[in-house]
Amino acid sequence: MAWAHRLGLLLALLLPMVSASTPGTVVRLNKAALSYVSEIGKAPLQRALQVTVPHFLDWSGEVLQPTRIRILNVHVPRLHLKFIAGFGVRLLAAANFTFKVFRAAEPLELTLPVELLADTRVTQSSIRTPVVSISTCSSFSGHANEFDGSNSTSHALLVLLQKHIKAVLSNKLCLSISNLVQGVNVHLGTLIGLNPVGPESQIRYSMVSVPTVTSDYISLEVNAVLFLLGKPIILPMDATPFVLPRHVGTEGSMATVGLSQHLFDSALLLLQKSGALNLDITGQLGSDDNLLNTSALGWLIPEVARQFPEPMPVVLKVRLGTTPVAMLHTNNATLRLQPFVEVLAAASNSAFQSLFSLDVVVNLSLQLSVSKVKLQGTTSVLGALMGIVFEKPLLDHLNALLAMGIALPGVVNLQYVAPEIFVYEGYVVISSELFYQS
Repeated sequence: MAWAHRLGLLLALLLPMVSASTPGTVVRLNKAALSYVSEIGKAPLQRALQVTVPHFLDWSGEVLQPTRIRILNVHVPRLHLKFIAGFGVRLLAAANFTFKVFRAAEPLELTLPVELLADTRVTQSSIRTPVVSISTCSSFSGHANEFDGSNSTSHALLVLLQKHIKAVLSNKLCLSISNLVQGVNVHLGTLIGLNPVGPESQIRYSMVSVPTVTSDYISLEVNAVLFLLGKPIILPMDATPFVLPRHVGTEGSMATVGLSQHLFDSALLLLQKSGALNLDITGQLGSDDNLLNTSALGWLIPEVARQFPEPMPVVLKVRLGTTPVAMLHTNNATLRLQPFVEVLAAASNSAFQSLFSLDVVVNLSLQLSVSKVKLQGTTSVLGALMGIVFEKPLLDHLNALLAMGIALPGVVNLQYVAPEIFVYEGYVVISSELFYQS
């Protein structure tokens, strides 16, 4: 897997370098996640244990005969993973091997139970992704038996065959597990990939420090950086680092993800700087549900009626010169916008004439949701606005932006399933199950 390491290192060098000293996101994988990995990991482990067995040299006859041996099947009925506090993960597995011995006289099938034990250390790679390495590994073989239970093979030959097979497995099984772990590391390397947010913006996650492992979970402190036109969105660092409390979210969930205020501030700054929040609301003459015209406005401002005796369309140019503010309080998330609104009317020569402008404060309720791998949002108005002619286009525009979502920390082919979202003072927690699509 040297090519994968070189590719990952090259990727890290090509990405814009941003300080990652303070985490804005914490990802915890709990015991339930290990149980899930134990279940879906049986099939890959069975494939990895399908090693090649060299020929057995049969001395039982007058002539030395090389005898071919092939693994017919490997069944892993039990795979158990558990956290080792301050270290990593322990793997315990039971595997049943079925071998076919191609003897000249009569083929023979043997079964052999094997117990596997491996301790893996979880650390941080040079490109700031999780990396797993085998610390210790051993295999313990049981007693080989004939598949049909006939015991027709001589005891001496059976002992020699068993000795040969056990020696091969002792040398190869741990190497196969190590190769399987290296494949996992390549997959974990996709954590640092750039994920699109909009047409000209991306988000990138990277680890801040070595993972913390307890007997109940592994915790990854992650820095999220948003990019606009290839340049990072930089906010002043919070003097108080984000720390995810131990008991938050749903007990028993596979994953617990904590998102700090800093991440929401960065996302809103990105939207403001990109101009995505700006919009024009144009009136249509003869439309019953759009009252943006000089006649309707003239009822409120007589001067407009005098300037425009004939109905003309009105345009609201909404511009966000200041960054929106997300406020996270227990069980309540709100969004405050302060747009500058310029009101223009179409003159007779098709040009637009500025009538007046005003600063508006918009308070919105923010509802968060998760779809597969993205955090999304919708808003609704708190209090009164300038009326439906302003409220509906603004909400439609804003909700379309928030529906695009921001990718949550994850790796390729992994999705969040049945997520629950909790809003706390200054941060948001997502408790979720996980689904890996192979």
